[in-house]
Amino acid sequence: MDFGLSKEQQLLRDSVAKFLASRYDLARSRKAATTGAGWQPDMWRAFADELGILGATLPEDVGGMGGGPVELMVVAEELGRALVIEPYVDTVVLGGGLLGRAGGVRAKPVLEAIAEGNAVTAFAATEPTSGYVLHDVTTTARRDGEEWVLDGAKIVAGSAPLATHLVVTARTEGKRLDTDGISLFLVEFDAANPPDGVEMHSYRTIDDRRAADLEFTGLRLPADSLLGEQGQAWSSISRTVDEAITAVASESVGLMRKVLADTVEYCKQRQQFGQAIGSFQVLQHRMVDMYMELEQSVSAVYLAVLHLDSDDADRARAVSAAKATTSRAARFIGQNAVQLHGGMGMTEELAVGHYFKRLTAIEYEFGSAEQHIARYAELTKAST
Repeated sequence: MDFGLSKEQQLLRDSVAKFLASRYDLARSRKAATTGAGWQPDMWRAFADELGILGATLPEDVGGMGGGPVELMVVAEELGRALVIEPYVDTVVLGGGLLGRAGGVRAKPVLEAIAEGNAVTAFAATEPTSGYVLHDVTTTARRDGEEWVLDGAKIVAGSAPLATHLVVTARTEGKRLDTDGISLFLVEFDAANPPDGVEMHSYRTIDDRRAADLEFTGLRLPADSLLGEQGQAWSSISRTVDEAITAVASESVGLMRKVLADTVEYCKQRQQFGQAIGSFQVLQHRMVDMYMELEQSVSAVYLAVLHLDSDDADRARAVSAAKATTSRAARFIGQNAVQLHGGMGMTEELAVGHYFKRLTAIEYEFGSAEQHIARYAELTKAST
């Protein structure tokens, strides 16, 4: 099987890599993450106007380029290599995927705004008692005349403090764990002035991203806030979340490539007992182990990318295999990179410390390795 990129895909990779290498400054992004707004709006605008990546995987009829899973992998990996904090996965992959699949009167204008760099979305799905079981939905939506009324709570809604729109899961019918009866609602949002009926607690995560816990109390929405068919959102959710998991796994590959390269370079320069520590065989073996974990992750991500358009069971199996593999590798490579850098590995001055924090967060984002191993086993059992 040919895993090579086409000329167009290689050009996309080269363009993104060159742009980020010349324009995306790590120190500036860290300052924005820790002391500023949590992101760089001017860089987001450049992603849309100069680079075009915000529309690379969106349909052409909303101003996108119509790219597929491979383009998604290419962009996400390069964003990971540069440790980009802007909400690409939350907006383009999750927001764009949910809006595109569910549809609705208000979906297309928001998709067009995403491609233009004028919209940021956040997916409010996890709840205080659900863990990472996205069909465990207790937030409710009921019809009241020409409006919908939402009540419930969501936690760890990534990028909500930056968002112009929320995409919220709510149960319109059925029992708590049913996949049937879950609906999606689009909420116009301003974190500085949340709409009546929304209480938000925002915070910075361990990897310097922004997230929020949300409480909906009698939030009134117009009838056209419903995305797609009432109670039929699960198919759109499950497929879109698998795409987001694949994007995050691709991001982790970019992160790990950078961390490994920096570690090898450091070990060539760092002197101990009159020679470079990279000449010590035990450390060479450690770096080879890191390289092997990285290559296994690359192969697992390729498998997931090639199965994103497969049937539900095959897609979910490949995605969970990639998530479990990259989560394990993220821990191993991140921890060993810090160890090989010594105490400097955890300082703010070195990039490896910031990359380590992101790798640590990715290990649990969209479910832990153990959860995905369990999902893989359950899907494999069901198919036999």
